[in-house]
Amino acid sequence: MTESTSESDAGDAFVLPRVPVSAGALVFDQSGRLLILRPTYKSGWTIPGGVMAADGETPWEACRREVREECGLEVASGRLACMDFRRVKEGNPGGIRFLFDCGPLPESALSGIVLQPEEISEHRLVAVAEALNLLRPPIRRRVIAVRTRAGAARKEGLVYLEDGRRVPAVR
Repeated sequence: MTESTSESDAGDAFVLPRVPVSAGALVFDQSGRLLILRPTYKSGWTIPGGVMAADGETPWEACRREVREECGLEVASGRLACMDFRRVKEGNPGGIRFLFDCGPLPESALSGIVLQPEEISEHRLVAVAEALNLLRPPIRRRVIAVRTRAGAARKEGLVYLEDGRRVPAVR
């Protein structure tokens, strides 16, 4: 199937799907505590991250921008730890979620957290086990997929999930 560009057959044009994409960051302190944020626009706790801009921004660029906007931190490096495909459901557009493990930041950086008040009301640095009790379920499943309850990174490469769950056929 080809994409049509002429006006005369616009009704027959191939329509590319629009899939929302977002990127999140696991940011830790030197003790292995995870940075979590309380958003103002939904319940529960989350990690820094958000929707990728439609201007050609990459997932890594979106991750870095969202961390900077939401809490004023600069992340210079990260490892793509997880990709999660969320199916469309009633009231949820679904989409693709990238999760980057940005490792520990120095105390000097974390002491300079400045929250974006329109979106974030509070932040905490907590042990991963405590974070898992506070995080919203979709994010909790991603964190579990890439980190142990004690907070250590799993030794595998990129983890592929669908609706936050591993797909047995994908290794």
